[in-house]
Amino acid sequence: MSAVNDTKFNVAVFLLTGITGQEDLHLWISIPFCLMYGISILGNAVILFIIKTDPSLHEPMYIFLSMLAVTDLALLISTMPTTLGIVLFNSREISLNACFAQLFFIHLLECIESSVLLLMAFDRFIAIRAPLRYPSILTLPRIGKMGQVCVLRGVAVILPLPILLQRLQYCQSNVLSHCYCINQDVMKMACSDIRVISIYGLSVALLTVGLDSLLIFLSYVMILAAVLSITSHAECLRALNTCISHLCAVLLFYMPMIGLSVIHRFGEGSSPLLQILLGYIYLLVPPLMNPIVYSVKSKHLRARIIRVFVK
Repeated sequence: MSAVNDTKFNVAVFLLTGITGQEDLHLWISIPFCLMYGISILGNAVILFIIKTDPSLHEPMYIFLSMLAVTDLALLISTMPTTLGIVLFNSREISLNACFAQLFFIHLLECIESSVLLLMAFDRFIAIRAPLRYPSILTLPRIGKMGQVCVLRGVAVILPLPILLQRLQYCQSNVLSHCYCINQDVMKMACSDIRVISIYGLSVALLTVGLDSLLIFLSYVMILAAVLSITSHAECLRALNTCISHLCAVLLFYMPMIGLSVIHRFGEGSSPLLQILLGYIYLLVPPLMNPIVYSVKSKHLRARIIRVFVK
């Protein structure tokens, strides 16, 4: 018996979790989820279409916005099959390899989105601090290279995560806390030593999202200093107004992510429902709200969108 008890059985599948205690209402809950996915995909697709087809929008700010829209679309596509599979068909099982693949793409796209938000902060800083040199600093080739660096950085730091997770033995509970796979959740299912991957995951978070958020904060400190040096009150307000959309995107992205990370690492006694709700907010709200915020705040973009739909 002791030999049998000491044997470690590697689980074949993980079980994803919908909204705990509301399984009977999943079909009704699927309606707002489908609406959110539909509006998010349509909104980001419209943003990309407008920017691509209108030469007057081929400016650094709108090119960075198109990068953000592409990242949001990819993030939606990476989580949509498992999320809708649970609420529509109660399909909870996911194989280990599929889970690791989804985990890789979710964390990769998070890293890329964080980098894009940092580039957008740099764009606003240059536009306010050196408006005359703005077109010569942020040229199209330079923006393309920045985008490539964002992707390469994400792949380099995130690729080891699924490789390290594949080396673990999973013999404890195989029920995950969310309707998708993320590193903090999956590694808790292991009965192997997870210190290495825990330290690596924390280091990756600090060196990517943590560093990016710090640099964004410093960018806004310098933006504020530049704005306060403007003598005209109207020009000062106009300069600050160009940053509101980006600030909203930053808050929508970082606040749920930080809250979910803190709960996973330190909130052992926290409510499971709070984890689940934060998990949905963390992945669904930014792609939904970013197109709306930018369409409302950007007069040129809003005019192009209205013109397309009126036609």
